[in-house]
Formats: sequence, C-alpha cells, structure tokens
Amino acid sequence: MTDEGADVRAGDPTSYGAALEELQKILSELESENVDVDHLASRVERADALIRLCQERLAAAELQVERVVDALDTD
Repeated sequence: MTDEGADVRAGDPTSYGAALEELQKILSELESENVDVDHLASRVERADALIRLCQERLAAAELQVERVVDALDTD
C-alpha cells in the first residue's frame, strides 16, 4: 500500500473526508449563480486534484480490505 501522504502537496487535506468536504464546497461554488469566472479554471483544477486524491485513497483502502479478506480465507 502507498504511503497516505506520498502524493499530497502542502495544504492538501490529509483525509478522504476532508478532501470530500472540500470537493463539495467547490461543487457548491461552481453551481452557484454567482460563480467567479476569474477563478473558475483554478477551482476546476483543484477539484481534479481532490478527485484524484480520493481515488487513490479508495484504491488503497480497497487493497487493504482485499488483503485482510485474503488473510481470513487462508486461516
């Protein structure tokens, strides 16, 4: 399994929940009628980075669960 903080830049959330919460805030901003067009591209880029972070965390968790289940099957 990869180190949880290996691909995390300074200032990025350290947990899946924090990343998901930030993604929800960005989505709300993008859905608002008062979306700031000057910051739109940077918000979309940030959302992309957070989505990738969440995908990595989910993949790591899935691998960990598979390992536990495999270990139980061998007992």
